[in-house]
Amino acid sequence: MNTLLKLIGFFIAATLIHWGLISVSGSWGLSVNFMLVFAAVICVFVKPEYGYPTAFLCGLFLDFFGVRLFGHQALIFTLCASIVYCLENRLDLDSPVPQLIFIFLLEAAAAVGNLILLKLFTGLSAWNGLLPFVGGLILSTLAAPFVFWAVRRAFTYKAKTY
Repeated sequence: MNTLLKLIGFFIAATLIHWGLISVSGSWGLSVNFMLVFAAVICVFVKPEYGYPTAFLCGLFLDFFGVRLFGHQALIFTLCASIVYCLENRLDLDSPVPQLIFIFLLEAAAAVGNLILLKLFTGLSAWNGLLPFVGGLILSTLAAPFVFWAVRRAFTYKAKTY
């Protein structure tokens, strides 16, 4: 129950941060996906029975506010959770540099996956250009170490015993 309450709190915080980043970066033409950063980091620290539903719900949450193909974000987020769980024992995500690289590559893969799904199912292309793509990736990626720190502290923090 404690894990579920923490996940709900983090989801609300991630939603507010995502909304704030979208509001600010949207005027610059950047597409930030903070919810994917949150979902991926949660998958690093919690068991799959919590991580997969969290990733799916984060994607579904974005699908409700999207105007394109419904369900594609939920699918992409769930696939990203699968990637995280497949690689979790092979990656050392304790320091910021691997965290930045991992989140950057995961975000890039998710963006390409979104473009492929949109083209495949709707025949439309949503490519806004290289600058918004890379700028959004960089902005989302820079938030990753802070999210790793907060989630690690919440899910692995142990009180000192005297």
